[in-house]
Amino acid sequence: MCHNIIDGRYHTECGHFIAMSTKFQDCLRQNCLFSTRHVHPTACKSQSCIRLMALPTKNPIRISPSKCGDCNLKTRDEVAPMVRVGMR
Repeated sequence: MCHNIIDGRYHTECGHFIAMSTKFQDCLRQNCLFSTRHVHPTACKSQSCIRLMALPTKNPIRISPSKCGDCNLKTRDEVAPMVRVGMR
């Protein structure tokens, strides 16, 4: 099946993956609706054709030893929560 390849940054400390770009990988099957070699070029109603793409593949092109931005904000807010000052 056709799928997307997502290039991005992997943060080793928190395990999060931040996407940077996406590429399409063609499976070249004639019965795949997303392939350039699909036999029915327009308005395919065939039950034998694949209608779903495979799950995207994550490709870490950058490895970061720190936490991602969201995790940094979350831990900062847990350590020092904002104090609201009441107005008179």
